[in-house]
Parts: sequence; structure tokens; C-alpha cells
Amino acid sequence: MSPLPTTVPAIVRTRVRAAVRRRAPMSPREARERALVLRLLSLLSQYPDEELAAHRPGLASAVAALPRSSAAAELSAFMDWFGVQEPDALARHYVETFDLRRRSSLYLTYYLHGDTRRRGMALLTLARRYRAAGWDTDGGELPDHLPVVLEFAALAGPGAGEAPLRMHRRGLELIRHALTESGSPYRHLLSALLGLLPPATDADRAAVAKLAAEGPPEEEVGLDPYGAAHGAGHGVGHAHPAYGDGEFAPPSAFVPPTAAPPARAPRTADGPRPEGRS
Repeated sequence: MSPLPTTVPAIVRTRVRAAVRRRAPMSPREARERALVLRLLSLLSQYPDEELAAHRPGLASAVAALPRSSAAAELSAFMDWFGVQEPDALARHYVETFDLRRRSSLYLTYYLHGDTRRRGMALLTLARRYRAAGWDTDGGELPDHLPVVLEFAALAGPGAGEAPLRMHRRGLELIRHALTESGSPYRHLLSALLGLLPPATDADRAAVAKLAAEGPPEEEVGLDPYGAAHGAGHGVGHAHPAYGDGEFAPPSAFVPPTAAPPARAPRTADGPRPEGRS
């Protein structure tokens, strides 16, 4: 599409570009296939415990049966690696990739808000979105954990269900960039997912570059966001004893405000949480 004349008002140009990027309505069959891809992405991005590892043949068959698409090709490339690794090697790679590296953490609000008060509100808002859609989660993950967000997208559909994914597209781009740099096969899952979302804009790319260079936001005041009690051990914004100088606890260690209800997520093939994985 050729650039719109500069004489066209900015708001009109913005809405025209948005209309061009908006996808045509999907048929029921396309919606089911998309939901299956999202559910597979949710399962494959979870911690590979014994149950998930045991179901690899079935997952491989489901991926092989997908209609041809770029997402299906990326999933197939991932399964070529995932299907032949020893379970211990899978678990070790997952922990090293997602639990010990902040730039490839799967907790999406961390990239948008960092360890700030705003992140607590974002987590609460996301949990409320799930409940408003009739999804009563019953697991133990934070609501911004990517497998949880993907499962919600599969259940609720491409409109409201995928809204959290679109909102956190820049964080997803940064995760893919980090996975590509490290050579992790999990980059295929992020490429498959991003291929389902609207194309990145110049503003998105600029924001991702800035995020990669500067990191997520930090608290703007010199106070512990939720009091000294949360600063003990693995609290928010404090050095984690398992990390070097300047490294903070992983995003999974975030403690929401005490007034927020506990966030719960599905138990679909998920293993122990980051600090308890073995």
C-alpha cells in the first residue's frame, strides 16, 4: 500500500492503516484451527515435566495434522527438537532459558511494567479479565505467564481472547529476539505466535530496541513497592542470592499487592514452579 498523503489528517491515516492491518473475519473452521494452534503453543511453552514429556508422540501427531501454514511449520521445527530430547535435558534447557534469564522470561507484564506498582495492577486487571470471560482458573501461575495467556486466547477467541497477546506484543518480540540470540529451539514457538498477531509497526520495533537496550521500567521512587516484608528473601526489586551483582529475582518472584486476590491458572500439564523445579 502506498503511503497516504501528508495532507490527510493524522487520525485518518492511523485508522486507515489499522483497517488495512485488520484481518478478515474467520470461518468457524479457521477459528477452530487457530484455537488448536494456540492450545499447542500453550502446552509446548509449559515446563516439560514427566507428564508433558510422555505426551510428546501425541503432540507431534497433532502438529503434523495441522493445515499448512507458517505457524504449523514453526511448530513442526520445534517438535523435531522437542520430540527427541531426553526429559532431563528438556527440563534443564527450559529452566536455563526461561527461569534464569530475565530477557526471555515468560511473565509478560514484566516487560511492560518491570517490578513496579503498575505491574501489580496489570496482574489484577488480567485476572479480572479472565473471570469476566467466565474462565475460573484453578492453578498456581501468575495470570501473565505466557502459557496461561495462550490458553485463554484459545478458549475466548481471537477478539477479546487474544487482546492480552496483542497488548504484550513488544514483550513477545523481545523474548523471540533473546531466544534467537541464544539459539534456543523455543524461538520457533514465539515465531509461530507472532505470525498470528498483526504485523509489527515501526513504533513496535523502536520500542523493542529500546526495551532490549534499557530493560523494563523501574520504580520511580526509592521505596520498596510493597513494604519491607516483601524485600526479604526473593522480594521485588532486590538482588536474588542465586544471581550475580546487578541481577534481580526472576519475574516469577513478583509479589502482587496484598489487596489483590491470588491469581490462579490452569493445571494443564504444568510442572513445579520456577523456584521449585527440579
